[in-house]
Amino acid sequence: MSTTLNMTEINLREVNSTLQDAAKAQANAAYVIENPRGSHAVACGLDGPLTVTVKGSTGYYCAGMNKEAAITVEGSAGPGVAENMMSGVVTIEGDASQYAGATGHGGLLNIKGNASSRCGISMKGIDIVVHGNIGHMSAFMAQKGNLVVLGDAGDALGDSLYEARLFVRGTVKSLGADCIEKEMRPEHIALLTELLEKAGADAKPEEFKRYGSARKLYNFNIDHADAY
Repeated sequence: MSTTLNMTEINLREVNSTLQDAAKAQANAAYVIENPRGSHAVACGLDGPLTVTVKGSTGYYCAGMNKEAAITVEGSAGPGVAENMMSGVVTIEGDASQYAGATGHGGLLNIKGNASSRCGISMKGIDIVVHGNIGHMSAFMAQKGNLVVLGDAGDALGDSLYEARLFVRGTVKSLGADCIEKEMRPEHIALLTELLEKAGADAKPEEFKRYGSARKLYNFNIDHADAY
């Protein structure tokens, strides 16, 4: 049994307050948000087990700072979806705009369509699966976690990244500074198998290439000055 919150009848502040209170109460309840009409910051700051379904597209920072909740957007999402996410699952049925999953610490961001530029920027432990393509500068300064792309990647993938793992099935337009292709070992096949299964992605792990840090920018070296 789910509770419906209709945004033609109640405002965004009331919607988020209702969801946040239910999450804090560990209610493990289900909510449906109708007529979001591209509103910004929908279902932000949820800190508990909650299931939220958004019937339509959202603006920027949807599902930001999510912890434990399962949030599904039956549409597309604007910039910064699942920004600073800690845990739980955020699913976007359509496309995601720029910097999806930025600074995310944990949980799964599952984008069924395409993601724009800077997807996974400064990610810190989140798992991001994109069923389509991603734009330029994705995983810039990515520190930890996994970015899985079933389609293609734009320019400067993984620029200045640290220890995040990047898996791309399609073509990569170009690699960023200090990002290189790496060997796909058995442990990476196992990890990728698990992530694809969680995301309901129709792909085989053997079809992907892995990219990671060459570790040449960790400490300043005059021989690599042009890469900084």
